[in-house]
Amino acid sequence: MNPARAIAFKLAAVTLFVAMSALIKTTADTVPPGQAVFFRSFFAMPVILVWLVWQGDVTAGLRTADPMGHVWRGVVGTTAMGLMFAALGLLPLPEVTAISYATPLLVVVFAAMFLGEQVRLFRLAAVALGLAGVLIVLSPRLGALGGGEVEAREALGPVVMLAGASCAALAQVFVRKLVQRERTEAIVFWFSVTASLLSLATLPFGWTWPDGPTAILLVLTGIVGGLAQICLTSAYRHAEAAVVAPFDYASMLLALAVGYLFFDEVPTPVMLSGAGLVIAAGALIIWRERQLGLERGRARQGTTPQG
Repeated sequence: MNPARAIAFKLAAVTLFVAMSALIKTTADTVPPGQAVFFRSFFAMPVILVWLVWQGDVTAGLRTADPMGHVWRGVVGTTAMGLMFAALGLLPLPEVTAISYATPLLVVVFAAMFLGEQVRLFRLAAVALGLAGVLIVLSPRLGALGGGEVEAREALGPVVMLAGASCAALAQVFVRKLVQRERTEAIVFWFSVTASLLSLATLPFGWTWPDGPTAILLVLTGIVGGLAQICLTSAYRHAEAAVVAPFDYASMLLALAVGYLFFDEVPTPVMLSGAGLVIAAGALIIWRERQLGLERGRARQGTTPQG
């Protein structure tokens, strides 16, 4: 355990993921989401393979005991990635980031539904608070659905992003099942493989031939995404999830800065207030998980034979 190193890896991962999102957003006007998913996944594989070789762990890292588990996780995760990439072309980067915070909240709901995990009143209240925050973020743009003056394109963005966050939450439920039998390295690598193959199915729906600068940006999304995944995996190797998870919310500060500096995006008070509620809800869930973990640890110590 090395919490300082874990936090450093986590902050590096968050920074790289925001950079990747900015690269996707830069190319979104000319590159369809399915094509962006392919570049993000395919060019992450060499980075991950080099990492496995450097660790001397390439054989174990590629071995799998549950290939169909990876396929199902790949289908849901690839769908989530495609929807989120589409949302980056429709919404400001800070709004995409704020809505993405619904993912861990929805994981609580889906884990109860599909894995039978027990969810007590405290976590249910936190989830309700967070989803209320998401609705606040969405509210200004959903006026178009009721015939308001907001353009339909502006209403489509949050719907697409919320669907992406839901699919990402479902993908995490699949990952929770996979980690019982599979190494994290195998889960990371085989997702890149399945996402690359599945994204090719969108080829007939309008892939473009990118010019030189755009092609470089697309390749960079894969390299940066692969490095981010490695940093994220390394963070959870050096500390418990409750230690590093709160640093996810640093992405909002980075998204605000990147959106303002590179895309002239100024956040609205409504968006910031909704994001604040979502972050507060996520922090409460993390705190509660930490407390429950400590209680379970004390219970195990109390039942351990002495002497």
